[in-house]
Amino acid sequence: MKRLEKISSIVPILLRITLNLALIMVGFTLVAFLIREAFTIFNNIFFLDTDVSYYYMTQDILTFFLYFEFIALIVKYFESHFHFPLRYFIYIGITAIIRFIIVDHSSATSTLILSGAILLLVAALFLANTKMLKREG
Repeated sequence: MKRLEKISSIVPILLRITLNLALIMVGFTLVAFLIREAFTIFNNIFFLDTDVSYYYMTQDILTFFLYFEFIALIVKYFESHFHFPLRYFIYIGITAIIRFIIVDHSSATSTLILSGAILLLVAALFLANTKMLKREG
């Protein structure tokens, strides 16, 4: 019985270490993609590549912010003692929907539905930031 208790206390520690190592690797990968995206934006702005339209520039900038938000989420995970705050997922969802609307706005109906989804996420963000649901200081 003691052996089972010892194993059951070691397994969560090993899983947490595995999760943390995986998140660190994902974080470094995202930083590499963030740097690549920043380099692309920098080249497009300062070297005035005439083949790149403002549409693609906007898409690159929004992709940059998505990478940035995921990196911030990973940093916040380690700062808040291995806890993912809900509001960061909501921020990422809002940014992703906005990016999708900018990239694919062919149908007014789908744009309206996606705007409603953003409104719903903003309402969820408001609820997540109330004192009753807020877990971090």
